[in-house]
Amino acid sequence: MAGALQAMSLTVVGAQFPNADGSDRRFEILLCPPGEAIELRPEPTNKHDPLAIAVYSARGVQIGYLSAERCGRIGQLMRLGHEVRAIFQGVSESGTWIRVAFDGEAPELPSSSPMSARDQDHGEPADDQFYPDEEWPDF
Repeated sequence: MAGALQAMSLTVVGAQFPNADGSDRRFEILLCPPGEAIELRPEPTNKHDPLAIAVYSARGVQIGYLSAERCGRIGQLMRLGHEVRAIFQGVSESGTWIRVAFDGEAPELPSSSPMSARDQDHGEPADDQFYPDEEWPDF
């Protein structure tokens, strides 16, 4: 792979669904402080999406999944042996954000969160708060 992979913020979705053990994902998200370690677990036997990657808190409670747009590439990197480390970044309306870093790098919280400044009319991150991710090839 050419060049170092850059750290990025990723959306975690599915917080509104209960876990199989009955635990509440939204409640667990509220227990996560920014910077806390997060675990990513590929789910190749997931009946809805074999590329799904579940996201777990430091206490081992599932808080959701990486968005479908990202789990394919992140899963591919994991299968190829790239170390992917993640930390909790913050709460969003749809669930949460995490920060990931690759190949032994420690993820660090950005100086400001992508969800901290909202456009008054649309509820979207303000332009100066957008953190673009690198473009990855389709596979």
